[in-house]
Amino acid sequence: MRILFCGLGGIGQRHLRNLRTLLGHSLEVHAYRVRGQRIKLQDNLTVEHGADLEADYGVIVHHDLDSALAKNPQAVFICNPNALHVPIALACAKAGVAVFMEKPLASDLEGIEELLALVEQKQLLFYVGYNFRFHPGLQRLKSLLDEGHFGNIIRVSAEIGEYLPNWHKYEDYRQMYAARADQGGGVILSQIHEMDLIYWLFGLPDNILCVGGQLSNLDIDVEDTATSLMQYRGEQGSFPIHLHQDFVQRPPVRTFKIIGDGGSAVMDLINTQLTVYTAEGEVAESSNFPDFVRNEMFLNQARHFLDCLQGNARPQVTLFDGLQSLRLALAARESLKRGAQVNLDEVRVNG
Repeated sequence: MRILFCGLGGIGQRHLRNLRTLLGHSLEVHAYRVRGQRIKLQDNLTVEHGADLEADYGVIVHHDLDSALAKNPQAVFICNPNALHVPIALACAKAGVAVFMEKPLASDLEGIEELLALVEQKQLLFYVGYNFRFHPGLQRLKSLLDEGHFGNIIRVSAEIGEYLPNWHKYEDYRQMYAARADQGGGVILSQIHEMDLIYWLFGLPDNILCVGGQLSNLDIDVEDTATSLMQYRGEQGSFPIHLHQDFVQRPPVRTFKIIGDGGSAVMDLINTQLTVYTAEGEVAESSNFPDFVRNEMFLNQARHFLDCLQGNARPQVTLFDGLQSLRLALAARESLKRGAQVNLDEVRVNG
């Protein structure tokens, strides 16, 4: 199988390793490369000294996207900074190539309407990589929600805080996409997973009010702190949703909590611990998922994408789905800029 990679940083190399695991030597790796860094990363994001990324994986390098697409890859993995996603996705769609795009979909809505139209017109497979949908604890949380365990939901809250310089020890954090406005960085877009979880579990809220900004002494030109309050009205009821994101917390924290009059649950994603409570506050179930290995989320996501590519499954996260979490993130960013509440209907594209 011929796969083209656009971006071979940390997440691109993870996808490459996993595809090699699943496909073995039948995988033919092509890459459209601009910077051409050849450091090879291990699963824990440390550098494998003495190794060469391109030589070890047999990467066929292209310095021009059109020439890379002319090799007729079965799929393209877009893993470069999100500000560069849409132009590459448009070129892939025009060439009729299936796309796996890392989250978030983009850093704004420019070109999205054209992309939606092309994908629909050509009936292309387009998958957006939200790997936490494959987390066993979050899947159990969704099952509890579908089973009505929580009764009337009263509140949903999520928090993610992690120190930005600790993300990629192999590079200067100031050069990372997350730290740079010109590459679509900032805590709101970089930590968009929680917004996708909100959309996956409940759908989009009606509105959002976000406060925060660049509050720390990190040497970045984007917001490092964002606290959002959303009002949800939909099939699950009417309740507030609270989300906190930051680039500064040590030790890191990552939790997702649902409170209802029929019960509650807390998912601690750092310690991989799900605790479910009854309406009386007693522990109904508790699991730390002892067999869980973080990379399994990515492996299962890759298996799912390959199934979709072979026509054996429908994508769990479509281009339309990826657009919804992007709309929520852009609404939060606009609210932070305005210092006022933003309705989700204000952030949309036609098509």
